[in-house]
Amino acid sequence: MAAGRQCQGRLWSSLKDICDLLHIPYVSVSDDDELLFQHVQFKAGQRVHTIGQVFDSLYIVHSGFLKTVLIDEYGNEQVLSFPMKSDILGVDGINSRLYSSEAVALSDCDLILLPFKKLTALSRTHVELENTMYDVLSRELVREQAMVGMLGALSAEARVARFLVTLSDRFAVMGYSSKFFNLRMTRHEIGSYLGLTLETVSRTLSAFNEIGMIAVNQRTIEIKDLEALKNLRRLPPSRNRSKQSKENKLTPEYPVQ
Repeated sequence: MAAGRQCQGRLWSSLKDICDLLHIPYVSVSDDDELLFQHVQFKAGQRVHTIGQVFDSLYIVHSGFLKTVLIDEYGNEQVLSFPMKSDILGVDGINSRLYSSEAVALSDCDLILLPFKKLTALSRTHVELENTMYDVLSRELVREQAMVGMLGALSAEARVARFLVTLSDRFAVMGYSSKFFNLRMTRHEIGSYLGLTLETVSRTLSAFNEIGMIAVNQRTIEIKDLEALKNLRRLPPSRNRSKQSKENKLTPEYPVQ
């Protein structure tokens, strides 16, 4: 997708640009040429919205990486997601008209602002657009449900493996390398997202590196054996890993369900 168009010193995108970014059919509406959506930029560490802030807009990630979190009364964070290109932020604010999570930029980000009143007004007069937006929101819900199911069904090692596979798939869709990428999030944030401790995440990545499924250099990950990651259920005991790494091939301890 093109970066957008300049208008009054700011970057804007058309409805077609947005449909292309979301990978949905283009829905033509009247005055398309006048219907533009503003881009907003955030630096790494900046908050896009906070918990309890009045909801007025959805955001589409045009570029960059973020995290969404819940924060308890003691200030502890629970990571909910790691939005990246084509993901939507702010859906949790639709019901109560207050954002129930906090979105924080993990890198410099470019987001497209979708004022909710503008969006609903368009939807009332263009049924196809309304149905398309429901499809997009449903897609976000299905992704969250898949994550919950993964946390309940997989071992710690399998969760980390599935996380790497998911990142690989997402990078491929975005046109980047699916085998070589940088983790924008810390191991602590990955652990919070997967329901694991920082130590477990670090130990598991080291074990994957030892076996030869991945190569790790700080935050840089190189996928060596994608199929092994996809099929992994549990790691072999540490005493067997030297032999496993020589073979450079991992067989799951029990069949894929």
